[in-house]
Order: sequence, then C-alpha cells, then structure tokens
Amino acid sequence: MRLVVFDVDGTLVDSQDHIHHAMSHAFAQVGLEPLPKAETLRIVGLSLPVAVRELAPRLSDAVQAAIVAAYKDSFARARTQGIAPLFPGARDCLDRLARRDDLLLAVATGKSRRGLDAMILGHGLQGRFISLQTADGHPSKPHPAMLLAALSETGVPADRAVMIGDTGFDMAMAQAAGVTGLGVTWGYHPPQVLRDHGAARLLDDFGALTQAIEEWAA
Repeated sequence: MRLVVFDVDGTLVDSQDHIHHAMSHAFAQVGLEPLPKAETLRIVGLSLPVAVRELAPRLSDAVQAAIVAAYKDSFARARTQGIAPLFPGARDCLDRLARRDDLLLAVATGKSRRGLDAMILGHGLQGRFISLQTADGHPSKPHPAMLLAALSETGVPADRAVMIGDTGFDMAMAQAAGVTGLGVTWGYHPPQVLRDHGAARLLDDFGALTQAIEEWAA
C-alpha cells in the first residue's frame, strides 16, 4: 500500500476569503488595523496560535490569545453561512484515487478537527480519508508529527508516502518526515517557496496532480 496525504486550506479548498475575513475581524476586535490579504495568507498552514505569533510577534501573550479566540469565533460563524469551496478538479481527484485498492488517503492540516469535520461533511467527503491529522493534537507544521502519526496509523513506511500541499510548511514537514513532497501552485505560497522547501515536483492543476500521483504509485 501507498499513502497519499493532503493538506486542506489552499490545496483542497479555496478558503482564502474566509481566512482573511476571520483574521481581519480578529485584529479589529483588539483594536488593530487588518493586515493585507497577502500578509495573512502567507501563514496559512500553521496552527492558529503559531500563525498569530508570526503575524503579530510584538503583541503580548494575552492580546495574541484574544486574537486567536476572536478568529475562532469569526470562522465558526462563517461556517454557518457556507463552507469554503473545493478547488476545481479536487473532487474528481479524490474520487479517482479513492477507487484504487493500492492507495490510502489521509489529511494533515493546520485546521482544527472541528473545522476539518465540517469541511468533510459539507462536501460529502466522508469515508475518503483513513487518517485525519489536525492541529488539535500535534505541533504546528513544519514539525513532522502529523505525518509521522499518519504513517503510524496506516502502517505505511515513509518511502511509500507522499504529501500534497501548497505551502513551504507542507514541503518542509514532508522532508522532516522522510516523505516525498508534491507542491501545488494554486494555493497560498509561490512556486519558488515550494521549491526552496524541498518540493519534488510542482503541479499546476488537479489533472496534472492526479497523473503525477498515479505515476508515483505505478
């Protein structure tokens, strides 16, 4: 068996508007001006407390904690109005890979388990993933803990696994776990960042990604 691990935000779902709106709301709640969208998106993939420390390193722990709480509240309310859409081709890719009897699918995401469960339910992706690794129980990417847990749960060795992601955090996590990293260019980090952090290949759409995974699994 081989294991294919997907990031979520920026890889499977286009959540940039939800993320930027929630972070802007959170900063406003503590009296700060919202950050530019590009600045917010550069931290997508990190666990939320780590992301806030990256965006506002000079603020006190108490203010950072208030931003985290406000972000969670805003994002939870946004989910009641609709979930972030899948990128074009994502469902077809997952469906095709899930039909293979030599591949296992998993998720490693900086989202909370509650947020991941809402995404899976909202898009009808129940049963696609055998392992769900979230920020709730692991250190933030690029620490390899999430990937190592997925490998342990599935019994697949690192050299038979691949990590699919859109950020340097994903690629660095893959390298740290001894897993092949495939970078997708439709997400939140530019291609050069993915290369610099060890992406074995870069793919520009889900059709190319599906083909690359099938070639890797051949």
